Amino acid sequence: MLKKIGYALMTVFILTSFLAIAQEKRPVFNVITVDGVITSPTAKYIASSIEQASKDKAEALIILLDTPGGMDTAMRDIAKSILNAPLPVIVYVSPSGARAASAGVIITTAAHIAAMAPGTNIGAAHPVAIGIGGAGNVDKTMSDKIENDAAAYVRSIAKTKGRSEEWVEKAVRKSESITAEEALKLNVIDLVAADMEKLLAAIDGKEVVVAGSKRVLNAKNAVTDDKEMSTRQRILSAISDPNISYLLLLIGLAGLYFEFSTPGAILPGVIGGISLLLAFFGLSTLPVNYTGILLIIFGIILFIAEIKVMSSGLLTVGGVISLVLGSLLLFDSPEPALRLSFQVLIPAVMVASGFFIVVIYLAVKSQMRKHFTGAEAMIGEEVEVVRDIDKEGEVFIKGEYWKARSDAPILKGAKAKIIKVEGMKLTVEEIK
Repeated sequence: MLKKIGYALMTVFILTSFLAIAQEKRPVFNVITVDGVITSPTAKYIASSIEQASKDKAEALIILLDTPGGMDTAMRDIAKSILNAPLPVIVYVSPSGARAASAGVIITTAAHIAAMAPGTNIGAAHPVAIGIGGAGNVDKTMSDKIENDAAAYVRSIAKTKGRSEEWVEKAVRKSESITAEEALKLNVIDLVAADMEKLLAAIDGKEVVVAGSKRVLNAKNAVTDDKEMSTRQRILSAISDPNISYLLLLIGLAGLYFEFSTPGAILPGVIGGISLLLAFFGLSTLPVNYTGILLIIFGIILFIAEIKVMSSGLLTVGGVISLVLGSLLLFDSPEPALRLSFQVLIPAVMVASGFFIVVIYLAVKSQMRKHFTGAEAMIGEEVEVVRDIDKEGEVFIKGEYWKARSDAPILKGAKAKIIKVEGMKLTVEEIK
């Protein structure tokens, strides 16, 4: 009996070991999601994900892509990372309703396997001028150079991957856009898959070239390992959004303005300084127009000047106009993904203008308020002359005797008004 039990236990142990080994050998596909504008932090995230997938000895890295486009430099960094990856990189435009527009076209073309979900689209890859100054400052000659360079770049990638060179050039030169099914027919992508399960089934056994050598993908009984952005990567990616960078810029300027107008508050200055530094990082990754930044700063200067000059509101109006124009010109790009949303711009300008106007009102009101202590509080007070004032004399006010002077003689017992305080001597004039 004991021998039978021993055989049974040994059989269970062997079967469990085999199952464990089989489980361990199931291929793993690392999965990341790129959803939004392509910026420098996005490029770093994809590069680090490729490196991590290689360390994890994953079968491949799958990028779930949904982007309206983004920066040319970031796109090229991503394409470079994919083309030189030590393992297969699969770009899957998903879910339905997603798109691979502008920079997304080149990223998808560079993938070892390019896939799309039904109901997605790809295209509109006409290059956008980048860098300080914006697209509006690029003349036709330079625009042609940028377009020709982008067309040659995407053709070379398509040729390397055996995809349609003609269509990708049309996407660059004519901003052509097509559906997933059309992309498959035109050899722009490799397959259309409704979901992740169907994608893995479709790529099983496919042969790809990775780092110059052929590799057959094994996706049978594969498992996926979702890799999310780290907190640091999420913060940097969020800051690089034009709307977030703009809001941080306004918050930073408002904080410093409040600190300068009300010295000693400390907290607004700290928040303003941190916000400005974060805004500068975000702006450094976006196509920013110098004129827009200068107009916004000039608007803040006009708000500050209102407190000092008292222009009856003219400087405040000028500040609001400058702030609005600067906001409109800040991101000068024909790429919608790199422009400031009006849904953010209008409320932000209204709130910022309202904040500055309220601070100006409080500051002016504080300056014009009657003083209750010190020498300023004595101006306008009524005094009694207790010794004739002939150039100099003496007055009585609030239980105290003060030396006083007057341009005109004032007799003892007369009432006078203080018009100036100089040290311990008052300048008065008789009340008629």
